[in-house]
Amino acid sequence: MTAPRRPGLLIDLGAAALALVLVGIAGTLGKWQYDAWQMHRDAEARDLTSITPVPLDDVMGNDDPFPAPDLGRPVEVSGEWLDGGFWVADRSSGGKPGYWAVAPLQTGDAAVLVVRGWAPEPDADLLAASGEAEVTGWLQPPEGTLVVDDDPSDDVFPEIRVADAVQRVDVDLWSAYVISQEPGPGLEEAELAALPTPSRTTGVRNLLYAVEWWIFGAFAAYIWWRWRRDATTPDLAPELPSPSAG
Repeated sequence: MTAPRRPGLLIDLGAAALALVLVGIAGTLGKWQYDAWQMHRDAEARDLTSITPVPLDDVMGNDDPFPAPDLGRPVEVSGEWLDGGFWVADRSSGGKPGYWAVAPLQTGDAAVLVVRGWAPEPDADLLAASGEAEVTGWLQPPEGTLVVDDDPSDDVFPEIRVADAVQRVDVDLWSAYVISQEPGPGLEEAELAALPTPSRTTGVRNLLYAVEWWIFGAFAAYIWWRWRRDATTPDLAPELPSPSAG
C-alpha cells in the first residue's frame, strides 16, 4: 500500500473555496425564494378588518364577482331596507349556538345582504327592518357549500347564498354580503365569519425553487467531499504472484 495521494495545497484550497462559494450562493438564493414564498402568503392573508372603512362601490360593483383580496375589508353602504329578510342557522356567538338575522339593503339599483346581528332563536320581530339606514361592516363572500335546506318554505336558511336570497327580493343582489359592526335592535353582534387565509398553492413555485437551490448546494458540498475523499485515499499496490516453489 502506498502513501495517500494528496492534492497540491492550491488545488485543495481552491476546491474548498469553490465548494463554499457554490453552497453559499445556493443557500442565499434558496433563502430568497423562501422569503418570496412567505411574502406571497402574508400578502394573501393580510387582515384588513381594522382599516378605515371605504364606500362599498369603491371596492366592487353590483355586477362584479367578489374581490378576494378585499375579504374582511370594512365598507360603508347606505340605502333602504327591503322585505325579504331571513335567518341563517348554525351561527355561534361566544360559543353559543344561534342564528344570524339577514336583511337586504337596497343601494342604487341593487341590494346587498346585511347581517344585522345574532340571536339565540329566530324571532320575527327581531328580523323586521324598515326605513333608510347607513351600515358599516365587514365585506364577506357569499357562501355555497351545497348544504341542503330542509324546509325551503320557512325563513331559516342554512347559508347565505345569493341564489336563494334573490328569490325573496325584486332587485338584483350584490355578490357579497356585509356583517354589520353595529347590531340591530334586540340583536347581539355577529362574529366575523371569514378572514383571508392563504391557499396551499400560494407561492408554491417560489417554495419549490428554494428547495431546488438547497438541493443544488447540498450536491455541490457532496461533490467536494467525494473528490476530497478520493484524492486522499491510499492506492492499493497490486498483489504480485508468489514465486513458484522449486
